[in-house]
Amino acid sequence: MALNREAAAQLGAEAEVRVVQGASHLFEEAGTLEAVVVHARDWFVPRIGRGRGQP
Repeated sequence: MALNREAAAQLGAEAEVRVVQGASHLFEEAGTLEAVVVHARDWFVPRIGRGRGQP
């Protein structure tokens, strides 16, 4: 987890690290990939349009 947070800090852009409980690095466990999709959607949707004259 520390390496993930360090990598996010070095991106030079807005980023967020979230943990999907029970997930391995390939998200092969039941429901884990779906959880990643939900987290990604919840992060991206409010940010889509920024920089195009939209708040």
